Amino acid sequence: MNETFANACGFVGMACIIFAYGYATHARQPNPFVQHGVNLAGAALLTVSLLVNTNLASLTLEGFWAAIAIWGLAKAFRERRSKS
Repeated sequence: MNETFANACGFVGMACIIFAYGYATHARQPNPFVQHGVNLAGAALLTVSLLVNTNLASLTLEGFWAAIAIWGLAKAFRERRSKS
């Protein structure tokens, strides 16, 4: 994988996570699909970057970040299903 591509993925992933945090802070009732979906995308993109520019601590953090986002999405899907 090209290092320039990996760095671009990292910056886009970083922007996704910053956006999701700002969205959750700003919105009165944040949509969990937007919040957790964007967080998951950000974690995935940062992981692509970290596979080229390895930093074990950051890679571990992204694994937890992705797991929490998946947990949030699963919870949102269950809540939506129970309302229907």
